[in-house]
Amino acid sequence: MANFNKVILAGNLTRDPELSYTPKGMAICKFGLAINRNWTNEAGEKKEEATFVDIDAFGRQAEVVAQYMKKGRPFLVEGRLKLHQWDDKQTGQKRSRLGVVLESFSFIDSNTGEREAGVPSAPAQPRPRPAAVPASPAAAAPAEGADEMPPEDDVPF
Repeated sequence: MANFNKVILAGNLTRDPELSYTPKGMAICKFGLAINRNWTNEAGEKKEEATFVDIDAFGRQAEVVAQYMKKGRPFLVEGRLKLHQWDDKQTGQKRSRLGVVLESFSFIDSNTGEREAGVPSAPAQPRPRPAAVPASPAAAAPAEGADEMPPEDDVPF
C-alpha cells in the first residue's frame, strides 16, 4: 500500500515563533497557525470556524521563520503530519497531538507598511552586479540600429 503525507496550510501566526537550539546546535522553531473557514449554512446564516495547528521547523528554516515572522502575519506552510505521543505526568494517561513538521514555506503578505515597522516580508537577497565592461571607443557610441532586433537567423538560441 502506498503512503503519502503532505499538508499545505495558509493562515495567520497565533503567536510569535519560539526559537531554541538543541545541545548539538540544531535550530528548532515552534509556532502556531490559525486557519479560518467562512461559510453560509442552509438557513443562510454566516458561520466561521478557526482551526489551530502547531508547527515545528528545523535548521535554517527555523531561524528564518523566527527572524522574519511575528504574531498575526499571514504564512503559507507545506509539511507533513506528525503524531506526538507522551504520558501525562499528572494523570498518567497517554496523550497525543497531531502537528505539522515544516518542509517549505512562503511569505504571503504584501509588505504594506512593513518597512516602516522595520520588519521585512522576506529575507533580503543580494542582487548580482552586472559584469564590468571595458571601455572602448566603439562602446561609447551606440551602433546604428542597435535598438533593433536582429534577424531571426541571427538569434543565438
